[in-house]
Amino acid sequence: MNLSCLGINHRTAPLEVREKVWFSSDENREMIATLKERGISECVLASTCNRTELYVSVDEHSKAPVPSWKDLVALKKSNVEAQDSHFYSIPSLHAARHLFSVASGIDSMVIGDVQILNQIKDGFSLSQELGCTGPLLNRLFAQALHVGKRARTETEIGEGAVSMGYAAAELTSKIFDDLSKRTALLIGAGETGKLTAQHLESRNIGSFVFANRTRTRAEGLARRFGGRVIELQDITTHLNSVDIVISAIDSPEYILTTAQLRHALKQRSNMSLVIIDLGVPRTIDPGANTIGNIFFHDVDTLNHIIDRNLANRVAQIRSVEQIILEELTLFHNWHRSREVTPTIQELSKQFEAIRTSELEKHRHHFSTEKQEELELLTKRIVNKILHTPITNLKNGSNADDAPTVGEKVSLLRHLFGLDRNGTE
Repeated sequence: MNLSCLGINHRTAPLEVREKVWFSSDENREMIATLKERGISECVLASTCNRTELYVSVDEHSKAPVPSWKDLVALKKSNVEAQDSHFYSIPSLHAARHLFSVASGIDSMVIGDVQILNQIKDGFSLSQELGCTGPLLNRLFAQALHVGKRARTETEIGEGAVSMGYAAAELTSKIFDDLSKRTALLIGAGETGKLTAQHLESRNIGSFVFANRTRTRAEGLARRFGGRVIELQDITTHLNSVDIVISAIDSPEYILTTAQLRHALKQRSNMSLVIIDLGVPRTIDPGANTIGNIFFHDVDTLNHIIDRNLANRVAQIRSVEQIILEELTLFHNWHRSREVTPTIQELSKQFEAIRTSELEKHRHHFSTEKQEELELLTKRIVNKILHTPITNLKNGSNADDAPTVGEKVSLLRHLFGLDRNGTE
């Protein structure tokens, strides 16, 4: 199989190396165009913070060499100090299996990563747009995307929170049956706060209130997710109008004390309040856990959730590998049929030409009725003669010393003179 994968990932190289061979969308476009100019007929690049992988199929008549990792670094115009051990090269069907593993999420730093499928799709779409895909990579990547979808619909590989923000949103949705009727106060406008807001939004939270030391950053989140902004020093006065408080801010001291929370609960007429502290060190007085009708959780609680979910995802790997095996078999069979189909067609055409030629020579010896019978009879004879060799050519053999499909095709074409013009 004329396929190879050149890559670097979180298992083979540290972040300071990986980040210097990460390709932006524009850099990806430029690199694919350059490889096409060099005679690479099919190539797709998938690049994320944890991996960069180039899948290549070179036409057998092309003199273009398969790119090396040094070519990849040069195309990136990177000054990274890389070495051979940081990269891997995977050939043939093994490259297809690897891509299916990546697409399904079982090869990710975080098992079941849901983002990787979109990143693979983006790289594939870009190569298609630039005309740098063909039959092999079109089939391979379409099937890889299918593998990813199957893994997520037929297994629980992507289920459960595996990040703090996701875990916080999951926890609140378990406490409140209907988040659409609830208001969340999100304290902190950094990356954790943003991701937490995204997960709450995906669970149909009713409304947001944002607070942050730098008001403009809180206003940015409010524009993105809707809601209103309050000053950080005013959060205690707004506790009576929210149902959920999530702190994702750094602070050397508690931003909410037990006394403030007791007072707030009286203002709320003892209505339940969920508080989740994502800070390390904690930014909300853990004494909140002793106050009735306040459900207080910190990173330890969320880590228990994350650990449980990760264990469940790991348990799904075997089921995902079964899906990969099924799809890999389909891909292999497709590729093998693609190799043998032209030869089978030519062989059938040659036998048909011989049959019709001989039949025409002797047709005058038979009546019209007999000619029709002879037509059917000779067709059946040809089909039966070809049935066994064609079946063996398609199915191949699993024996280690068995000839490859390509070797069989080459031998058959030689024996029957299929590469010569005309028939003998």
